[in-house]
Amino acid sequence: MIEIHYSDQDLWRHKYDVLVPTMGALHAGHESLIKIAKLNGKKVLVSIFVNPLQFESKEDLGNYPKSLERDIKTAENAGADGVFTPSESVVYPGVVSEVLAGEIGDLYEGKSRPKHFNGVLTVVKRLFELTSPNSAIFGEKDYQQLFLIRKMVKELNLPVNIISAPTVRDANGLALSSRNIFLDDNQKKSAQVIYRALQKSTIDEMNKILSTEPNFKLDYLEIIDADTFLKADKTTQNKRAIIAGWINQVRLIDNMAVRAQS
Repeated sequence: MIEIHYSDQDLWRHKYDVLVPTMGALHAGHESLIKIAKLNGKKVLVSIFVNPLQFESKEDLGNYPKSLERDIKTAENAGADGVFTPSESVVYPGVVSEVLAGEIGDLYEGKSRPKHFNGVLTVVKRLFELTSPNSAIFGEKDYQQLFLIRKMVKELNLPVNIISAPTVRDANGLALSSRNIFLDDNQKKSAQVIYRALQKSTIDEMNKILSTEPNFKLDYLEIIDADTFLKADKTTQNKRAIIAGWINQVRLIDNMAVRAQS
């Protein structure tokens, strides 16, 4: 029987090894994170908290999908031992000590969503403080987020091992996301252009693919150095393409390691 926790008061009794932070609306991607977490620790805790600090507007926050009962069942079926679903007052009692994402947090996703990563890092740090895990797992789909969390853990010397998990995709390559529920079948088909673009090795080739889909509105496209998150150059060994854009006002992001040109 899965344990449900609404505050941190008795978490110490259970001592979970691995934390899987989520904002709910769990899907197969989250299930994959839980299963990988289970391979890295005996007891896995899934947190479900829709973090108000990382949304650009109250409207966007209010529209975020919520399905707590189904999420708890999904977490249990995937192998989680506990679910932590705190209120805002538990996560943010009193004055919030904001974590700043710095210059990298202002690039790409951060440029399009100002202070978004400050909110992400602030809540992740608070969840670590509340749950005291040995490890925490994050998906590679939110690659800039993963990079900044690793950077925060290193700079603040937090005693948490960060595990990364590969992006989970549907049969057509579309990266799974909680926001995909806002897309109908035709829009999901249009969104497949992102995956097709990521198969290419240069910005020009990717742009050419993206331009074939009139329903996709590009925000940014770049090939970065995955070790620094700065723009890649000819000497970069570990290149990664990052893409963001909209299908019918639904924001989609994706990334992939760039294959060497033949």
